[in-house]
Formats: sequence, structure tokens, C-alpha cells
Amino acid sequence: MDVFPDFGSVGGSSDLRAVVGALLMFVLIIAVLTLIVSAIIWAIASSTGNHHTATKARIGAWVALGAAALAGAGVAWINFLLDVGERL
Repeated sequence: MDVFPDFGSVGGSSDLRAVVGALLMFVLIIAVLTLIVSAIIWAIASSTGNHHTATKARIGAWVALGAAALAGAGVAWINFLLDVGERL
């Protein structure tokens, strides 16, 4: 019994790249908008002395930055796996 990789299994890689790219665009747009809103709220809350809201807005800004970083890393990981799959 011969065991070998299925070379046709990554046939739709161009479609998958397009879908992943579109999802990255949406995630990055939402992350940037969230970062902008959080930064504005952070600045206003800090200047008015509302420390609880400033803390929540600061956390929102860090979460937006983390989401953008994870989205970029996810796309890089998918592209790496597709390139490896095409070379098998």
C-alpha cells in the first residue's frame, strides 16, 4: 500500500487567499475605527477626570491593536501554509 500526499488538495488556494485577504481588510478597518474611537474617549475621559472610563478606553485601544496584530499574523500563517501545501 502506497501512502503519498494528495497534490490536488490545495487546488482552491487562490480563492482561499482572496477570502483571507477580504477578511483581513474588514478586521483592519474595524480595528482602526475601534482604535480611533477608543483614543478619543481615552483623551476626553482623562481630561475630565473620569478615570474608570479612561481605563476602559485604554483597554479598548490595546485590544484593537492586538486584534490588528493577530489578524496580520493569521494571514501570514495562512499564506505560509498554502505555500507549503503547494510545494508538497
